[in-house]
Amino acid sequence: MELNIKEFLEAGVYFGHPTRQFDPRIRPYLYGKRQGIYIIDIEKTIEKIKEAGEFLKKVASQNKKILFVGTKKQAESVVKEMAEKCKMPYVNYRWIGGTLTNFNEIRKRIERLEEIETLESSGKINLYTKKEILLIQKEKEELLKKFGGIREMTDYPGAIIVVDVKREINAIKEAQKMKIPTIGIVDTNGNPELVDYPIPANDDGLKSIQVVLSKLVDYIIEGFKETGYIYEVKENTEKGEKE
Repeated sequence: MELNIKEFLEAGVYFGHPTRQFDPRIRPYLYGKRQGIYIIDIEKTIEKIKEAGEFLKKVASQNKKILFVGTKKQAESVVKEMAEKCKMPYVNYRWIGGTLTNFNEIRKRIERLEEIETLESSGKINLYTKKEILLIQKEKEELLKKFGGIREMTDYPGAIIVVDVKREINAIKEAQKMKIPTIGIVDTNGNPELVDYPIPANDDGLKSIQVVLSKLVDYIIEGFKETGYIYEVKENTEKGEKE
C-alpha cells in the first residue's frame, strides 16, 4: 500500500512537542528540531504505519476485533468515525478500569444497557413513575457514553490501537496483562517502548490523528476483504433494508 508523504506533511504529522517536553526514547524517530519544537521523521512514521498495518491486516483476516482507544478531546470524534468505518469497537469517552482485565463485569453493564433499551422499545418503561423513568434514562445515557462503542465486542480483541500512549497508559497496561498486542501513536513526549507497534506522529492535531488512523483502517479493510467479511456485512444490511 502506497503512502503519500505530502499528505502527512499537510496534516502536520511531523509536529512534535516543545523541546522541554521530551522522552529520550523517541530520539530514533526524530528528524531534528526547529524553533524549539521537535520534528518527527515522516519517513519513519510511514515505515511504522506499514509495519503496524500489515499486522492489523493479518488480525482482521482472522476475523478478530481491533479495539480503538482515544479519549482526548481531539481524538473523540475521529476515533469513533474510523472505528465505525471498519466496523470495530472503540472507547472515546474515558477508559473504564477493567475493560479488558474484568471483561465479564463490563459485559454485565452492557447487558444492563440492552435491558433498558428493551424496556423502552417494548413500552414497559411507562409502567414506572416519571421520576424513575428520568433516573433510568440518565443511567442509559451514562452507559452509552462508557460502553456504547464496545457493546458489540463479545470477546477479547485481537489488538488495540491507542491515540497518545501517555494518556492511554491504563488501556495499554490492561492489554499487556491480557497479552493483547498494542499499536500506539507516540508523540515526542511519549515512550515508544510502551507498545508493540509504535507510530511516531503528532497525537494532538486532529488532522494528524485522522490521517494516521485512516491508513491503519485501510489495512484493516484489506484484511477483511481476504475473508469476504465486509461484503457479507453489506449484503446482510441490504437484505435487512429490503425486508
